[in-house]
Amino acid sequence: MKIIRLKTVLEITSLSRSTIYDYMSRDLFPKQVKLGENSVGWVLSEVEDWLNDRISERDYKLDNSQNLN
Repeated sequence: MKIIRLKTVLEITSLSRSTIYDYMSRDLFPKQVKLGENSVGWVLSEVEDWLNDRISERDYKLDNSQNLN
């Protein structure tokens, strides 16, 4: 298991810091893991799974829209 910091989460997702925290508050993004008094990180595999889910949703919508034509 690998823990990544916010900078890496932002790079991987191309989302802003405020969007990440907004999504977390609405249970739309993996929760952070407290690493210390003033330190948090995210589980890399959870962030990757979240991204893969976005890709799957996109592909599902594309397939369904093509089937309607």
